[in-house]
Parts: sequence; structure tokens; C-alpha cells
Amino acid sequence: MSITGNREYKSDVFSLLMQTPEYALEVYNALNNTHYDNPEDIYVKKLESSFSLSIRNDASFIIDSYFNLYEHQSSYCPNMPLRNLVYFSDLIRDLIKDMDWFERTLVKIPTPHFVVFYNGIEPRPDVEIMYLSSAFMQPTDEPELELKCTTYNINTNHNKNLLEKSPVLKGYMIFIDKVRQYIKNDVPVKQSIEQAIRYCIQNHILEEFFRKRKAEVTKMMTLDFTFERRLELTKRDAMEQGRAEGLSQGLSQGLSQGLNQGRNQGLEALITTLREFLTTPEDILARVVQNPNYSDVTLEQVKRYF
Repeated sequence: MSITGNREYKSDVFSLLMQTPEYALEVYNALNNTHYDNPEDIYVKKLESSFSLSIRNDASFIIDSYFNLYEHQSSYCPNMPLRNLVYFSDLIRDLIKDMDWFERTLVKIPTPHFVVFYNGIEPRPDVEIMYLSSAFMQPTDEPELELKCTTYNINTNHNKNLLEKSPVLKGYMIFIDKVRQYIKNDVPVKQSIEQAIRYCIQNHILEEFFRKRKAEVTKMMTLDFTFERRLELTKRDAMEQGRAEGLSQGLSQGLSQGLNQGRNQGLEALITTLREFLTTPEDILARVVQNPNYSDVTLEQVKRYF
């Protein structure tokens, strides 16, 4: 049994970890102070949506009539309630497709629970709750549709109690911290990842996982950190170009034009980078839209630079 997102191109080590039922169950127990010990208690639901090529989720499973949707974010995204609404709508539609919605008996559904694990470099609080109603164009004190999404910061020195209760989350963050540490010391990305994997194996941190999935983890993390670095560079380039345009054309208008032009150049650079790792425009789109700065990019735009 596996716990996974909907598409094979979902390149994320957290998602890969959640494919192991024992790990997913451990994280669930740590979050909910429960003591389930049988991974077979988990009923997996995969998201097989045709809604959008960029729609995918990390882990979705049912246990004890609770429908859990877990997501991992390496960059802060305020749109997680909206994304979870789409995920859950597709998942629940498939779950009740054989039920009669028009009969007098109430159709029961598992209670949803939406969680995001954040480990980006931007400072965020230990726990923050995001609401779908925050995105409404017309604010209301009594939203008729609401979705609450809880985000846990799992970086080192955050949510220590949670990390202590979950060796999976703690081990994952030790690994990420090691990669970042090596990269900061000017070790090449791939070599940094390989060194971090060796460190974890030698210190019995998710040892079995890293021994079995070393090649996959190396490939995924190389893509993740290369992409993260490229985002930093293109954002900086866009800002510098925007300032230059602003000085020559008038600050307000020039800055806007420069940023737009820089964003387009940044998108082209990102796609060029991702083509080293991914082979289709659909795969590249799925990676690009994970970043809030490019969440509105379309498949047509990707194909233009592919």
C-alpha cells in the first residue's frame, strides 16, 4: 500500500517519505496524539484529477473516518486553503460516486483534516492557520463556505515537541539542514545531497529509507535545490532590471515594466534549468506553479519557452 499524490512527476522527498505507510502513520500519531500501530488501518485515496495538469497533492488517506490531506511546502504559499478545496473536492467526488445523493438518507463522508508542513528559509511562526474565506473578494464574518488549513513549521528550533514525537519529521529536517549546511560551505548541490545522505545513514537517521531510495532522493533534491537557487537569482535579476527601468523611464511605470519583463526572463531561465531534469512541458508546469511567484503560469507559457 502506498500513500502518494496523483502524478508520477511529483518530485518531492517528503512525498516519497509519505509513500511508506509506517512513516505516514507515525506522523499522523504525532500530530493527533494517537497510538495507531497497524499501517493497514490507512485507506489510501489518490488524486487523479483532470482539472489541471498542475493539480497534485502529497498525501491523502483515511483513518478512523478522518480524511487527511498532507502537504509539504518549501516556500510559503497563502493559497493552500484554495488548493486543498480543489484537492478535497476531487477526492470526495470519487469517494461518493456510487452513492445516491438524492435519497432521504444523509450521505456521510469522512471528516477532513488539512495539514501543511513548512520548511522553507523564510521565517514563519511555529503554527499558523489559514482560512479559505481570507481569499474572498467580499469579506464576510459568516462565510457560507470555509476551509481551515493548519501549517506547522518543521524547521529546526520550531515545534520541537512535534519533531521529538515523530522521528520521520525530525530525520527529514536533519537531512535538509545538512544539505543546506554543505551548500552554504560552497559544496556543489549534488555532492552536498550525497554527503547529507551518507551522514544520515551513518547516524541511523531514516537509514533504511536512504539506503533504498538514495538515487531517487539525490535526483529529486538536486532538482529542488537547483530550482530554489534559480528562483533566487531570477528574482534578484528582475528587481535589478526593474530598478534600472525605473530610473530611466520614471520610477513607478518603469519599475512595473521592468519587473514584468524580468519576470518573463526569469520564467524562461527557470524552464531552461528544469529541462535538465524534466522531459515534458506538463512536468515543468507542475514544478513551476509550486512557487507563489509563478502560480499563475499556464501550460501555453511553458510551451513557449520549452
